Amino acid sequence: MIVLIILLVLCCFMCLYRIGAGPTPPDRTVGIDTLGTLVVGFCAFTAIITGKEWYMNVAISWALLSFIGTIALAKFLEGRGFDE
Repeated sequence: MIVLIILLVLCCFMCLYRIGAGPTPPDRTVGIDTLGTLVVGFCAFTAIITGKEWYMNVAISWALLSFIGTIALAKFLEGRGFDE
């Protein structure tokens, strides 16, 4: 269990590095999306460990918001409007 937490934290730091040092905006977008996925993993892992089901609700909500945010950012970077 500790190994999983250490790996998730290490992946989070790598994503933060990619977000900060990404040479292009799409690289930063991928880093943000991956970081969102890791947060969902943390929430799911915490739900399994603690037995509290509201952590899974947070994970599902975060996944939906992360998906919508990634789509919106991709459309913005492409130069298209949100209504297209």
